[in-house]
Amino acid sequence: MTDNRKDLTAILAKLKIDQLNPMQEKAFQAISQHEEVVLLSPTGTGKTLAFLLPLLEKLTPAQEAIQLLIVVPSRELAIQIEQVAREMGTGFKVNAVYGGRAGAKDKIDLKHAPAILIGTPGRLADHLRNDHIDPSTIRSLVMDEFDKSLEVGFEDEMKEIVKSLPALENKVLTSATHKTRFPSFLRLVNPQEINFTNKQSQNQLEQILLTTDEEDKLDILVDLLYHVGPKNGIIFCNFKDSIKHVSEQLRSEGIHHVCFYGGMEQKDRERSLIKFRNGSSGILLATDLAARGIDIPELDFIVHYQLPIKETAFIHRNGRTARMNSEGTAYILRWTGEKIPSFIDATESAQLKPIKGDLSPQWKTLFLSGGRKDKISKGDVAGLFFKQGKLSKEELGIIELKQDCAFVAVAAEKAQKLVDRLNNSRLKKKKVRISILNN
Repeated sequence: MTDNRKDLTAILAKLKIDQLNPMQEKAFQAISQHEEVVLLSPTGTGKTLAFLLPLLEKLTPAQEAIQLLIVVPSRELAIQIEQVAREMGTGFKVNAVYGGRAGAKDKIDLKHAPAILIGTPGRLADHLRNDHIDPSTIRSLVMDEFDKSLEVGFEDEMKEIVKSLPALENKVLTSATHKTRFPSFLRLVNPQEINFTNKQSQNQLEQILLTTDEEDKLDILVDLLYHVGPKNGIIFCNFKDSIKHVSEQLRSEGIHHVCFYGGMEQKDRERSLIKFRNGSSGILLATDLAARGIDIPELDFIVHYQLPIKETAFIHRNGRTARMNSEGTAYILRWTGEKIPSFIDATESAQLKPIKGDLSPQWKTLFLSGGRKDKISKGDVAGLFFKQGKLSKEELGIIELKQDCAFVAVAAEKAQKLVDRLNNSRLKKKKVRISILNN
């Protein structure tokens, strides 16, 4: 049997990455050489690639069995890792299972076991109980953002998963913070720790405190968004009801945004992130669900619209901006009756200078009703928009290809014309519907 793994250089070229960053290099070496590794690195530094690359080397190509199990705290992280693994083009089958996804789809995917299985603790434990997964073949286990899984109440399921794996040879734990405990059920003996949590320079993160007499703080939030201008940022709230309240106000002001919180339908959550990633919306209004474990672009700023209750939440929110070598700003909003938690050390700002400019995004997202199962590639989609859509290179943005559909960012002023021109076009053997993805 021919080895279907690609070498490191080919994989990085496919992902359009020139070289691994220092954390990824160190993690690659550690995971290759040690059976137990704890990888601590800030959000957005590339931990997924850091553990996937060395663990791929431990997989057997000819074996139709689950060999690598990756446990994650959220659906979004499961989808993100699945996408990265597929884009690496390794030749190994990869699937993700998670709550909110039809169980029937899981059964179809698991019938022919993937080499790499990613899942949330609840869904994975359920499949193990029902014998949909053969645990005897799993040699490598990754607990990605393991402390987040513990924090949201998955300890029993995680314990059940670990206990059911009799043939484990490799364990990798990841987190974005060093303030973590290692539960005894993980049975770590002598883990090699890679700690890059102190590599993120706090000097690159500017923290600014803004105070208002209005208890709902909406006045200062709107002024802040106009002061910042058309940049990318997340507004963090503590509760979904707060998000709905803020969203209504932003909508009345004509400020485009998308929402992201636990009570949303999975499809809507995914589409909010797609629009935020591709620039169709510059503002994500979210709970702490967006503080880590999801794939979003580098941010210019974040806003603590509601003050975080715990220091860890404050750290993870701030970790969404000023990553690695970039700069960013965290704005803390308070009204005069609020007490600032001791873990927040911010500079009181001078008066804002809001300029009532146009905050409309430069991109719009088009939905295309064809995907991987139709043998459609990103190149096929790009070709359609360049040739028949007559777009220039600068007018076509990010293309996200899913199993049964695709999402395409295009210059906002061209969106409706493209729908009129390209709807019902043929791609490969499929006639595809194209429409504007609205809120």
